[in-house]
Amino acid sequence: MATDLYMQGEYLANNPTWHEEDSPWKAKHILKIIERNQLCPHSICEVGCGVGEILNQLQQNLPDDVSFDGYEIAPQAFELSKCRENERLRFHLKDLLAEEASFDVLLIIDVIEHVEDMYGFLRKLRNKATYKIFHIPLELSAQIVLRGSPILRQRERLGHIHYFSKGTAIAALKDTGYEVLDSFYTPSGCDPAVISLRQVPASWARRAMALLSPDITAQALGGYSLMVLAK
Repeated sequence: MATDLYMQGEYLANNPTWHEEDSPWKAKHILKIIERNQLCPHSICEVGCGVGEILNQLQQNLPDDVSFDGYEIAPQAFELSKCRENERLRFHLKDLLAEEASFDVLLIIDVIEHVEDMYGFLRKLRNKATYKIFHIPLELSAQIVLRGSPILRQRERLGHIHYFSKGTAIAALKDTGYEVLDSFYTPSGCDPAVISLRQVPASWARRAMALLSPDITAQALGGYSLMVLAK
């Protein structure tokens, strides 16, 4: 099963930091979509929270009356998250879908591409919060499809089993009953905060093309994800 990758330690072996280093960058974009839509949540939950650093970053940048809960099914990630716990930030080694819990805002950050029954997962999440914030990697680009091997590497190392363009990501949310309120690209492939040195030349090409059309850049060269606010 797809969940074995996370439950039995293989994912941690392949990704020893559980992507903690990307958390400040992701939190920055989550704060952006919260602020530009004037959301004032009192409770924020993240499903598939990993080691919990995104929630930790948000806690440091949102008012003191906001509570934070993280749900994770991987025991290894849950153990790593515990050092971040405090009176406003709690972590749970549980399946959120099995809990009678609801929140003002639910974060689904780089999660749905991993879930075997993605459509069932999305439908069951709808009643867990008033607002949902998704971050979805857009791995369906012309250069990735032509090269082929990067998608297979992502599948093996990261457990990605679904692949999206902007259009198919939005369509998947609408197909499962969500109302999309806002969305924008997050340029992971051309942001100096998250790229490696070997990715710099490709980032220059993306940044130059994006001046003409971000949509065409995402479709042709990839290196983008999509932040989405939905109800």
